[in-house]
Amino acid sequence: MTEVEIFTDGACSGNPGPGGWGAILRAGGHTKEISGGERDTTNNRMELTAVIKALSLLKFPCAVTLTTDSKYVCDSVMKGWVYSWQSKGWIRSGKPVPNTDLWQALLPLLKTHDVKFVWVKGHAGHPENERCDELAVIERDRYSA
Repeated sequence: MTEVEIFTDGACSGNPGPGGWGAILRAGGHTKEISGGERDTTNNRMELTAVIKALSLLKFPCAVTLTTDSKYVCDSVMKGWVYSWQSKGWIRSGKPVPNTDLWQALLPLLKTHDVKFVWVKGHAGHPENERCDELAVIERDRYSA
């Protein structure tokens, strides 16, 4: 199985407000950077979008190490919350789960790929996390104008 490293980050101004996401994919000696944004979004949506967009680029099942500074993404998957939300019809504490559309897009990707999530502290000098933040901020600022 091909091994892939993915690094992701999201940024938002206002939360909700203009936001951006960035990702770096690395495999077989190749590196690809991707990014995008939205005019009216949240930080959590941008964090999730970065993960979805990066995993969606993979053309066949891969062993992925996905590094992010998003506790929201890491904990939701690694602690199994997302699977509980799914089994309960996307309801949590009697209310709809935020970002259900994105969680529903992510789950099939997690079935396709063997994804290991790694959390890193944001803005702490991790080179790939810092670069993903730069990409996300550039996109956020594009949508702020």
